[in-house]
Amino acid sequence: MRTVTKKDVAKRTAQELNNGTDENIKIYTAEKFVDAVFASLRKVLSEADPEVRIEIRDFGVFEVKKTKPKPKARNPRTGEIIYVPARRKTHFKAGKILKEELKKEYPDSDA
Repeated sequence: MRTVTKKDVAKRTAQELNNGTDENIKIYTAEKFVDAVFASLRKVLSEADPEVRIEIRDFGVFEVKKTKPKPKARNPRTGEIIYVPARRKTHFKAGKILKEELKKEYPDSDA
């Protein structure tokens, strides 16, 4: 599995911004924008009280949802019954365009 880092996203962002324009956006400039976007998303999601939904059209939806407490969970190692309190969890749902792209047939590299 290939890992794409934030720096890779910044490089791709710089390429996208430079396509069809006379300006030449440097990777380190694009990196600042990418950092700012991720920091903003992280702040909005972490400040959710208790739930929030960030909808980015043509990409997807990030949500913070509450989980229910589990009064009778079991530790699989010891068999001990434990209480798991309610908490918040993140959820991502892909948008229509992203779903359509992922549904396209992928050439099998094993063949």
